[in-house]
This record gives sequence, structure tokens and C-alpha cells, in this order.
Amino acid sequence: MAADDPNEARDEIRGKAQGTAPVPLSVLDLVTVGAGRTATDALRTSVELSRLAETRGFHRYWVAEHHSMPGVASSSPAVILAHLAAHTDRVRLGSGGVMLPNHAPLVIAEQFGTLEAMAPGRIDLGLGRAPGTDGATAAALRRTDRPHEGADDFPQQLAELTRFLDDDFPDGHRYARIHAVPGPVQATSPGGVQSRHRPPIWLLGSSGFSARLAGVLGLPFAFAHHFSAQNTLPALDLYRESFQPSEVLDAPYALIGVSAVATDDEKEARRQVLAAALNMVRLRTGRPGLVPTPEEAEAYAFSSLERDFVDSWNANVIHGTADQVRTGLDDLQKRTGADELMITANAHGGDVRVRSYELIADAYGMPRG
Repeated sequence: MAADDPNEARDEIRGKAQGTAPVPLSVLDLVTVGAGRTATDALRTSVELSRLAETRGFHRYWVAEHHSMPGVASSSPAVILAHLAAHTDRVRLGSGGVMLPNHAPLVIAEQFGTLEAMAPGRIDLGLGRAPGTDGATAAALRRTDRPHEGADDFPQQLAELTRFLDDDFPDGHRYARIHAVPGPVQATSPGGVQSRHRPPIWLLGSSGFSARLAGVLGLPFAFAHHFSAQNTLPALDLYRESFQPSEVLDAPYALIGVSAVATDDEKEARRQVLAAALNMVRLRTGRPGLVPTPEEAEAYAFSSLERDFVDSWNANVIHGTADQVRTGLDDLQKRTGADELMITANAHGGDVRVRSYELIADAYGMPRG
């Protein structure tokens, strides 16, 4: 079982809206590194943001796995989450996500069992099947020339990981005598007092594959609206249509990742999202780097194709003043019926990102402590 009491698992998944927000609001952190800044600076911002999320009533704080991207310092979610756990007390912490095909399931079970021991009852395990990087890097991570094979085996890898987390391989299975520690085996060992509780699993996706799988398994689902907006409604419909009640959930629960940047001035918001869009232009054309400054983005000579990409990309970024962002988030939630909005603020400076979440919290009258 995922928890001693199925109702406990539901409580961990379903958040409570704060202030006037239509649904619970959460944070997705890519640990972005801007030009002229260091990874240390970015990680310090993550600590500040996680504390802000906790005091202002954001429900959860997730870190996303990426590789070989100079502007994204989140290659090791479990390490970052351990650091954030030491600096927070209440906010849920999790992966948004760990890319399962990049890792042995036993390793993930051990890492998140350790995190659960560090921060009992507030760890989420979000899993994705994409590599979180380019094909060559995926091949290096997976030590194979056929990295797509891992994605094809995702359901089998998920089943294996779940068995390790629950410590319930059947007798005769080749892994029946192998245990993820920390984990439930410690509860059944002589003198054991370990809780059998383990982190709830979420499936992440940007298409229909994980949406259907999450529905069939009765798991919560997180959709990457922030970079796959055209697939949001079809994927959410597929998840809800295929949902089968489970020990974890009796009804569907879907959150969507949303790119949103709030500033004190509407013009400044446009400058910030232009810089983030230039970063995406470089990434999509094989030139990944640090997130440029707004000044660099304003001076950049975009080609017509690049300008089209920027316009298309920024059309899905909710940005502006706090009131404008609140209106955009409200409209998006109404259109999608999302049960939770997970906001990612991509900007050059950590101070801009922190201010953005403060403004959004203020716009909804969220708590201050």
C-alpha cells in the first residue's frame, strides 16, 4: 500500500486553495542560472523561494530534472530537495520530475526513501519518461546507444519502482530479497518502528501517453502546459476519461505547469519574458546557455523565424502586473478545469522570480505566515 491509510494519501495529493485563488497554487523551480550569476546564486534563490512558498501558502514546491543545460542547475533533484528540506518545515517538496528512464528504479526508491526519512509526510515523487535533455546526453546518462528504449519500457520501470517503494515483490521474484532502504522493510524487521508510509507517485507528461497511464493506474497527473499548451486539453480529457479509482485516488486530480511572471510594471514583465524566450531560442537551435539579461535580449537581432517562435512561446506565458497575472491564471484554470496550478517563473534574476511569487500571493490575498 502507498500509505497506512488511503485517506492520508488523498490528503497529501489534494491541496487547499488559499486566499481567493481558485485552486491550490504551487511552485515549479528549474533553478535557473542567469548570465553573470552562478549555480550557487541560483540555489540560494531556491532556498529563498521555498521559504516564501511555505510562508505564503503555496501547496508544494517541485524541482525539475534537466541535463547539459548551462542555464538550468537542477540536474540532481534529490540533492536539491534534501537541501530545501533542511530549510523548510511544512511545504511539500518533490520532483517535477525525476526522469525515470535515466535511473535504475532501485536508486530512485532509495533516494526518495531517504528524503521521506528527512521530511516525513511531505515528499512527492513526480516521474517523467522524457530524458530532460538532448539525445546524446540521454545516451550518456543511460549508457546506451538506444536511449528511447528506456522510454518505451516506462510502464515496466514504474511497476518495478512501485514494488521497491512498497517492498512487496512477490515470492520467487528475482528482486524479492532486495529492499530499498530507508523503506518499509525497516518496519517489518525485528524491533522495527519505521513507518510504512512512502512518497505518493505522480505521473508527468506533455502528451497523451502518461495521461492515459496515470488514469488507468488511478494516480495524480501533472501536465506540462508551460511548454506543450496545444496538448493540454486533450491530455486532461484523456486522463479523466481513462481514470480508474485506486487506493491512492477515488477521483482524478490533475495539476498543470504554468509559466507566469508578475512584475510591478507591465513593461518590465515584457522585458523579462523576452529574455527567457531568447534563452529558449538558443536552446531549441542547439546553443544552450545561461539565461540572458533583458538588456541583451532587447539588443538581440531576432530573425523572422526566431521572432515567430518568440511570439508563439510568449503567447503561453502569463505575464504583466499582479492583477493581469491573476486574471490570466483564473482564466486558464476555468478553461482547463485544473485541480491545481504549478507556477514556474523563468527570468534572468533571482530577485525577479522571488518578487513574482510575492506579487501573485498578494494578488490572491494568500497568508503571510
